[in-house]
Amino acid sequence: MKVWVLRHGEAQAHARSDAQRELTGHGREEVLQSAAHLLGKPLTRIFASPYVRAQQTAELVHKALGFSEPVVTVPWLVPESDPGKVLAQLDAYAAEDVLLVSHQPLVGALIGLAVHGSHQQSQPMSTASLAELKGDFALAGTMELLSVRHV
Repeated sequence: MKVWVLRHGEAQAHARSDAQRELTGHGREEVLQSAAHLLGKPLTRIFASPYVRAQQTAELVHKALGFSEPVVTVPWLVPESDPGKVLAQLDAYAAEDVLLVSHQPLVGALIGLAVHGSHQQSQPMSTASLAELKGDFALAGTMELLSVRHV
């Protein structure tokens, strides 16, 4: 299984709520730069947080890749989600290659847990940073971090 983890692009500083913050023009450019690194990858699913900036990020990637399957919106990719529960959700997709579009602090903690088995070794992830992980199973400490690309 391969898992790509993409943090959303730069978002507006203010909105009625955190969930409603939209991507900036710069954020859209960042996302498209990261999406270029996904061209030709064997993605089977794109999962995204329901927050607006993650939805916009996922849609930009979806269009840039010409991805045929719809983006799947899931509640377990919001910023405060438990990384262990995210890994448990991913276990159902162990035979697939997936892209997760989410937020800090979740993305850094998720990568740290998947690779090192610990929440304390969080991976730094800037806006539109893209990490690639590989493993037989989505379990704590069992995945290998193949690359991290920062825009």
